[in-house]
Amino acid sequence: MKRMKILFLALAVLLAGASLSAYADSKETLVVATDSDTAPFTYKKGNSFKGYDIDVVKAIFKGSKYKVTFKTVPFDSITVGLDAGKYDLAANDYNYNEERAQKYLFSDPISRSNYAITSAKGKKYTSLSQLSGKTTEAIAGSNYAQILENWNAEHPDKTPITINYVEGTTGISSRLKNIENGKIDFILYDAISSSYIVKDQGMDLTVSSVKDKVEKSTEGLEYLLLPKNDKGKTLKTFIDKRIKALKKDGTLAKLSQTYFGGDYVSDID
Repeated sequence: MKRMKILFLALAVLLAGASLSAYADSKETLVVATDSDTAPFTYKKGNSFKGYDIDVVKAIFKGSKYKVTFKTVPFDSITVGLDAGKYDLAANDYNYNEERAQKYLFSDPISRSNYAITSAKGKKYTSLSQLSGKTTEAIAGSNYAQILENWNAEHPDKTPITINYVEGTTGISSRLKNIENGKIDFILYDAISSSYIVKDQGMDLTVSSVKDKVEKSTEGLEYLLLPKNDKGKTLKTFIDKRIKALKKDGTLAKLSQTYFGGDYVSDID
């Protein structure tokens, strides 16, 4: 009788293990594209994906029917991959712009950081008008490039800002170093990343918040990006619900403190 009980328990354990394995195998895999070069939002530490965006995505899908896998992709290839159905969503410090909104879906915002202008030590720029006649580098199609392009178009009477377009594989760190070596005058980027990289790499540069109202209600807000199709719409509904829950239970605030050193989530609604 005792032996029968042991055999029964062993069989129960095996069946439970098989059920868990079957459950894990039945999860739908989502491929999340990121350039792994926009610290502290997304970066690699050894072979591990790290950063605020990465941990937010993990928290969103924790315990869900989805299994998340991350893939490092050059920035300018992320949206191409979304178009082709290679990736299910993108996590890469995406800001809102009208051109992008015509093709893609934005999640509810996950953080807010104002724009900043990084320049040589002792040269402080807090307005786009101060950049007239100056030279920068930007990735074509990025939100930052579009802001500068719009300024040039809206101020034909001013000396235009010279924008040298670089490949998506040219990381922000490399572009910031080009300020130090005198190749360019400034970089327009988000304040969190700019301050983080300058401090982390010991660069002798000045990071100044932009005082201009560059955009409207979406200014400084960061989103996850999804394809504008049925799957994207379904995922957006799930993601937005989870973002609200993560904000309410303090998870977003905790991750903001961990990666940004401050509260960049309390005013994202």
